[in-house]
Amino acid sequence: MVDEAELGAGLRQARTSKGLSLRSVASAVGISASLLSQVENGKTQPSVSTLYALVTHLGISLDGLLRNPSSAPVEATRSPQPVQRHEDSPRIEMTNGVTWERLAVAGYTFVDPLLTTYAPGGSSSANGKLMRHSGIEYGYLIRGELTLKLDFDTYVLRPGDSLCFESQRPHLYLNHTDSIAQGLWFVVGRAELASGDADRDLPEGSPLTSAADALELLGRRSRQS
Repeated sequence: MVDEAELGAGLRQARTSKGLSLRSVASAVGISASLLSQVENGKTQPSVSTLYALVTHLGISLDGLLRNPSSAPVEATRSPQPVQRHEDSPRIEMTNGVTWERLAVAGYTFVDPLLTTYAPGGSSSANGKLMRHSGIEYGYLIRGELTLKLDFDTYVLRPGDSLCFESQRPHLYLNHTDSIAQGLWFVVGRAELASGDADRDLPEGSPLTSAADALELLGRRSRQS
């Protein structure tokens, strides 16, 4: 499990290695400089949306950040092993009730495979605002129920339901029940786009704020050698 201190240190190293100021990065991903400072100092965990926005803006590998936070700026090199044991799977818990487990990957790929768990009341956005990022999102709900807000529509996902949409469309996931919701998620093609594209502010009412950091965190497709 990646703790707050490790995650924050990795993000700070990625930012400083590129010569970027705290304020400029915070502004680019739509959060306050004080919140980014707290994240970098291990005082708080970013939301899904915030983490995704950060790793995309900084141009780092989500896989590398989860596996070896201290060397986050380095592109991830994936193991050739075809099987990844559960105890070796990198995981991160967000303060908004979401846990990501990075699934096995091999070779040069543009896919973020995740086992995603939403605690009761958990949400991909800590402030309830919709997020967006580059790539195409695929999901399959294994258990529980999960609400998807996509553009102006709302869907309730149940076990066996699947989804697919362009991740640039404003969206939000919310566990509206008192039971855990869990599913398999794949974000495809996110790293193929320019790092700045995923961080642009959305129109008022659906910007890339807090939770956007979370998924972008596990994000920026590990480009490997």
